[in-house]
Amino acid sequence: MDEGSLEGRHVVFLSWRDTANPEGGGAERYLEKMAEGLVERGCTVTIFCAAHAAAPPEEVRHGIRFVRRGGKLSVYAAGMRALRRGDLDGPHGRVDLVVDVQNGLPFFSRLVTRAAIVVLVHHVHREQWPVVYPGLTGRVGWWIERWLAPRLYRHEQYVAVSRATRAELVELGVDAHRIAVVHNGTDPYQAVDPGKSPTPMVAVVGRLVPHKQVEHAVDAVVALREEVPGLTLHVVGSGWWEAELASYVAEKGASDVVVLEGHVSEEHKHEVYERAWVLALPSLKEGWGLVIGEAGMHGTPAVAYRAAGGTQESIEDGHSGLLVDSQADFTEALRRVLTDELLRRRLSVGALEVSHRFTWTQSQLSFASVVAARLEGRITDADDPGATRPWGRPRRA
Repeated sequence: MDEGSLEGRHVVFLSWRDTANPEGGGAERYLEKMAEGLVERGCTVTIFCAAHAAAPPEEVRHGIRFVRRGGKLSVYAAGMRALRRGDLDGPHGRVDLVVDVQNGLPFFSRLVTRAAIVVLVHHVHREQWPVVYPGLTGRVGWWIERWLAPRLYRHEQYVAVSRATRAELVELGVDAHRIAVVHNGTDPYQAVDPGKSPTPMVAVVGRLVPHKQVEHAVDAVVALREEVPGLTLHVVGSGWWEAELASYVAEKGASDVVVLEGHVSEEHKHEVYERAWVLALPSLKEGWGLVIGEAGMHGTPAVAYRAAGGTQESIEDGHSGLLVDSQADFTEALRRVLTDELLRRRLSVGALEVSHRFTWTQSQLSFASVVAARLEGRITDADDPGATRPWGRPRRA
């Protein structure tokens, strides 16, 4: 990558959330780390996202300008309007490149700007639409994601966070030669008092929303609590599904084995990772699963669904964790890890080893390479973002 090609360039990320948002999660962590990497390489970077009570309408953090407008759905129209009117222009001129973060819905940036565009996709939401938005709303959302967006952005560069996501995009009609893969990184180990819980402990960490299927972990510990004395499940995180999950725990008579921790500090989150014997990730879909690497840093293996997608790359089945295909298998896998000490120790070593393979430094370098190539009129179509080919002149603002 030519570092000089990024110096002084202005990159705008359009995202429905940021990490300060109470609903923010791994996807937002990823985009902000990529933005920080561009700032380090001399870019002016703006992140446009939805407004919320936890942060001001505008601020600068880590060298990134944050502009917050609109709400959960109106942020899309607000982003289009701000981009079209030039509200996001930087001090040195107009926008050079837009990163359109497609979390189900795109920002339709191609309709309102002539700047270069990179479409960032964590995963395809085929399974999530009917769960989160049952009925007509979900059907329209899925039509936009599966049919309209691939056509609107058919000439643009894509970035997927896993090969699984890349394959899903190809199924929707996106040209495979326009999709680069830039994996998530893993934050450095955060030291806490060392040692596992003296009694069996399962952890779930993440946003509490329906498609995370935390209920599957609840069902598992209920099924196993007689066979595994002292078993507890600690659920770390908050979200709009929190009250429903609490009701589910009560209905199952699981209040004695399930601890709903809510939103906690980073230090306490890592304490939970450290104490846990195993991380349960029953999510319906994951572009990658940042929590897998975070837990792995503490030698805590994960159990997840193979069909979630990105878990097939963030977990090495049988080495750093276990991948399963059904809810019954999920419960059985947790039982095996909790009751087989030799298996648990082997998976723990593997989880620690795999967690060190993926760094934010390498991810930032790869993402910056994709951005630089796009600005120079080249397309990136391989896991190695350095492998590019000519693509005509880049669109410029």
